[in-house]
Amino acid sequence: MTEAFIYDAVRTPRGKGKKDGSLVEASPTELSRQVLSALRDRNDLDTSLVEDVVFGVVEPVGEQGGNVARTAVLAADYDQTVGGMQINRFCASGLEACNTAAAKVIAGADFVIGGGVECMSRVTIGDSGMPLASDPLLSIPTYFVPQGVAADLVATKYGYSRDDLDSYAVESQKRAKIAWDEGRFDQAVIPIKDENGLTYLDHDEFMRPDTDMQSLGGLQPSFQMMGEMAGFSDVAV
Repeated sequence: MTEAFIYDAVRTPRGKGKKDGSLVEASPTELSRQVLSALRDRNDLDTSLVEDVVFGVVEPVGEQGGNVARTAVLAADYDQTVGGMQINRFCASGLEACNTAAAKVIAGADFVIGGGVECMSRVTIGDSGMPLASDPLLSIPTYFVPQGVAADLVATKYGYSRDDLDSYAVESQKRAKIAWDEGRFDQAVIPIKDENGLTYLDHDEFMRPDTDMQSLGGLQPSFQMMGEMAGFSDVAV
C-alpha cells in the first residue's frame, strides 16, 4: 500500500464572517486562488504533477457553487490537466477533503491537494437550504437539535458551568495572541491581498487577547432562545 505524506500546508487568515469583515471583498474563488498560488510559488511546484484538487464547502451555492475547487485551479493558472472536486460533509467538509486527497494518493495518485473554503461574509449559513432543520419529515423523527443547543446540552450533561467555559475561552484567546507573537503561524498563514497588492488581512481577525471573565459574563447566551423554542429548558446558560 502506498503511503500518503503531507509536504506543505497553508491557509488564509481567518476573517470575521460578516459584512464588515476584512475579507468581505475577496470572493471564495479569490481566497482559494491565493492559497493555491502560494503552494505553487513557495515550493517551485510544477502544477502538471498535481492530479486533483479537493475542496470541502459547506454552502456550495452562489459564489461557492459550480465546483469552486475547479474554478480556483483555473484562476491560479495551474496546468490545464489539473482537476477539481467539491464535496460537502457539513462542518467536517475541509477535513473530509484532506482525507479524500490522502485516499487518492494511497490508491495510486502521485500528488493531490486537499483543503476547503467558506466565505461566510458573502455566502451565509443556510443559503443552500437546511431541510434537516426545516422539514418536519426529517427533523421530527431524527430529533434534530441545532449544533449550538447540542453544545449547551452536552455542557449541562457533563457539568460544565458557564464560568468553566468562559474561563477556557479567555485562556484560548491569550494563547492565540502568544502564538502569533512568537511567529508560530509565519509559515502557515499567507496575507490576502487585493488586485493592487494592498493587504486585506494578514492575521486572524477575531483574536481578542483583552477578553476577560467580566466582559464574557455580560454576553447573552447565543442559543438560549433557540433552545427554548426547541423545547429544551435546561440548556447551560
